[in-house]
Amino acid sequence: MEIKRAGSQPSAKGPDEYFTGIVRIDPLNSPAEPARVAMALVTFEPGARTAWHTHPLGQTLIVTAGCGWAQREGGAVETIRPGDVVWFAPGEKHWHGATATTAMSHIAVQEKENGSPVTWMEPVSAEDYARGNG
Repeated sequence: MEIKRAGSQPSAKGPDEYFTGIVRIDPLNSPAEPARVAMALVTFEPGARTAWHTHPLGQTLIVTAGCGWAQREGGAVETIRPGDVVWFAPGEKHWHGATATTAMSHIAVQEKENGSPVTWMEPVSAEDYARGNG
């Protein structure tokens, strides 16, 4: 058994190449192989969001605070709120983040395949992001 004590793992800034705006990532768990599941609490300030990306084995988001937006490629921008659970299928291109005026936090759960849980792509354009206001 291993217990990760609250505050024992440092917060990190979401890297500019994968996020737009101010994003904080608080690691929750990422056990060594053969385990594959990684989890983090991700907090997006208003206007902040991920770049487009996919997950080889899918991703679950559990919204814990605020109000955010999520979109899969070709779909509408959906509003997500505390208590919502969002599932992105393996390989489904998507993005998620805060609304333009409200911060949002979620727990992200994804599995690693060949050591990687994510494939990052291009940033979400201001035009695509603005569709959440509609």
